[in-house]
Amino acid sequence: MSWFEPDDGRWEEPEGGWQDLDDHRWPLDWRGLYPRERWMWFEQLWTDARMLRERYRLALRSGWWEDHVQVEALAALAAWVYRYDSGEWDDPPGKLALLFDLERVAALLRDGREPFHPDRDRTAFARYLVDIGCQPPAGREPPEHS
Repeated sequence: MSWFEPDDGRWEEPEGGWQDLDDHRWPLDWRGLYPRERWMWFEQLWTDARMLRERYRLALRSGWWEDHVQVEALAALAAWVYRYDSGEWDDPPGKLALLFDLERVAALLRDGREPFHPDRDRTAFARYLVDIGCQPPAGREPPEHS
């Protein structure tokens, strides 16, 4: 996926806004994406992490977005769950394998001191995105550094 940068005169928001990209399949790693795509990739992962935390009682830790292994584990788990939820995959033994593997995935997500609290951690998450070169979509300002 390649979107134009705003200063090249061809940037247009996706039809219906960037929030409507729920059906979009993202790569499992953000490193090859353009700055705006990176931001959107991480925003989707934030949403997925919150869903996975509630749905499967995963004990996410504050700062999970700074740990590359945790980021990749969450991206892979979210993609796996999405394929079953969307009906793309209809494989009961595979779904059971996913459920059995949750314990192993949860072990990858246990590093860190504080538990993840989406409301409290949101600003630190956005600052991290800016620090790694992500660029928020048009009309959204990055947080100020303290």
